[in-house]
Amino acid sequence: MDDLFSQIKKTAKEERRPLADRIRPKDLVHFVGQKKLLGENSLLQRLIQEDKICSMIFWGPPGSGKTTLAMIIANLTNAEFIRLSAVTAGIKDIKSVIETAKLNQRQNRKTILFIDEIHRFNKIQQDAFLPYVENGTLILIGATTENPSFSIISPLSSRCRIFTLNALEKEDIMTILARALEDKKQGMGNLKIKLEEGVQEMIVQFSDGDARRALNLLEIVVQSSSPDEKGEINITQKKIGEILQRDHLLYDKTGEEHYNLISAFHKSLRGSDPQASIYWLGRMVSSGEDPLFIARRMIRFAAEDIGLADPQALIITNFAWESYNHLGSPEGEIALFEAAIYLATAPKSNSIYVAENNIKSEIESSGSLPVPLTIRNAPTPLMKSLDYGKDYLYDHNFKDRYAPQDYLPEELKNKIFYEPGQFGFEREVKKRLDWWEKKKEEFFKNKK
Repeated sequence: MDDLFSQIKKTAKEERRPLADRIRPKDLVHFVGQKKLLGENSLLQRLIQEDKICSMIFWGPPGSGKTTLAMIIANLTNAEFIRLSAVTAGIKDIKSVIETAKLNQRQNRKTILFIDEIHRFNKIQQDAFLPYVENGTLILIGATTENPSFSIISPLSSRCRIFTLNALEKEDIMTILARALEDKKQGMGNLKIKLEEGVQEMIVQFSDGDARRALNLLEIVVQSSSPDEKGEINITQKKIGEILQRDHLLYDKTGEEHYNLISAFHKSLRGSDPQASIYWLGRMVSSGEDPLFIARRMIRFAAEDIGLADPQALIITNFAWESYNHLGSPEGEIALFEAAIYLATAPKSNSIYVAENNIKSEIESSGSLPVPLTIRNAPTPLMKSLDYGKDYLYDHNFKDRYAPQDYLPEELKNKIFYEPGQFGFEREVKKRLDWWEKKKEEFFKNKK
């Protein structure tokens, strides 16, 4: 009876685990994505399969497979595998792991320590691992969404091999969703789920390369849907849309106010109001917002709303981000205030943002147009015989270091994607473009 009761409790606990955790693959055969990193005979594949794990950092966006790779290593290794989360672990936990690793070492057994979100450990916590990683007492595997160059102390990162993961491709997310729907043991295969055409594509688009996000949405929409008289759960695009309207509630820890504050900050910067800008910045910092999130938004603002009207804006905001990384709170916050005042008082231009959208629209419309023969590289006799590079004009052979010629595909000749604004440095940019255009007109006029 006790065994039956234990089994029922275990099953109930298993069913309460999120779908994304339940269907996590346990071996490389079932791992989806990261084909370059885990291609046939790749270094990481060999290290895992041969159980020759070294200290390493998995760096990549959320839902790209960092934790899954660590769990696969846990399933395949003969070493003792210990898992910590940098969000909840402290020095006491670190010391306990080190003592376990020392004991294992005396018994000639390896210890692998996996730290999720390792970038959340401060310098002192990271320093605590250094001598034991260095002398081989333990093997460290860290997972981070932040650039290790800034989030991991240099002595520690230099002793780890960095493996970079990319956001999953559309096909990868589709495969993962299909498995979740088919898997009767860990997934939703026992449910009669019917997806309306376009639903999977809608989920994939929303996921933005994050498998966990896609699976969470699928699970939420299934759980919030009632079976019909046939016992079927019909998932429609309308239902997905209703869930997505509540996206902030599903994925935002701080609620609507988080988005209200960042919106007020962004609009105050755009409106060239330094007083309001630093007020909203202060409100966010005081409410516990991640300063690095604020810094990232300012970097985006510098490119999108200022651009070449003041090229220094992007440099200053990047320095502010790096300064906070080095100093932390509260010392580093002053660099964010400095950057915010600079952005608010800088001349504004969204011409680069418009140009980017123009380019995306053109590529979507015209597809992959061929590179003109004139500007193709011709490293072989065959390519030269096919007129690769023929009649190319070398700019430095001309008086003004400018050779008037066309670089766009013939179909896009004279197409304008970027038009400089009228403020700040972009006035100088416009002068240069006008001068080159005049030179080009004169050249072709004289050529006739």
